[in-house]
Amino acid sequence: MKKILIVATRNAHKVQEIAAMLPEEFEVHSLADFPEAPEVEETGTTFAENAALKACGISALLPGMVLADDSGLCVDALGGAPGVMSARYAGEHGNDAANNQRLLQELGVHPAPYTARFMCCMCVAEGGRVLAEYTGKVEGAITLSPAGEHGFGYDPLFVPAGYDCTMAQLSADQKNAISHRADALQQFLKGMTGEA
Repeated sequence: MKKILIVATRNAHKVQEIAAMLPEEFEVHSLADFPEAPEVEETGTTFAENAALKACGISALLPGMVLADDSGLCVDALGGAPGVMSARYAGEHGNDAANNQRLLQELGVHPAPYTARFMCCMCVAEGGRVLAEYTGKVEGAITLSPAGEHGFGYDPLFVPAGYDCTMAQLSADQKNAISHRADALQQFLKGMTGEA
């Protein structure tokens, strides 16, 4: 019997990443499968608050277990920005090229190195109530020379610690082995199997 998991997003890239990292016992759906589901406004000031808002808001309307994540890039030279504003750093939500361009402009006035981390907060909810929360991260640095065709968001600018290439130069399998989302998802799976 498959476990149905609704991922509270319409971001196809995010859903593909999560589905690829979950075992076959999960049947993954996204909000694209529920066109009547509303957009939950991300009014939180932290990744954890936004993940909980989405998970609780959607699970109050749809049956079953809902997983929401809020994730983004935190750059030390920018005081942790773009942070919770990562997806709309340049103003328009989800415009990766504009967001990357703004990040490079902001960093241009600061000396290197540009240490940074991708953060991911996941919240699992059912019936409008939080069941569990998990936080994952991957450390690294920002390069001013974008490279790579894979991934999305800031992946072409982020060099994970211990690597000499950007996240966008890694294969999906390589990225899914080290990413912030993978870190949080592994904790979720341990929690589901009672290993946590």
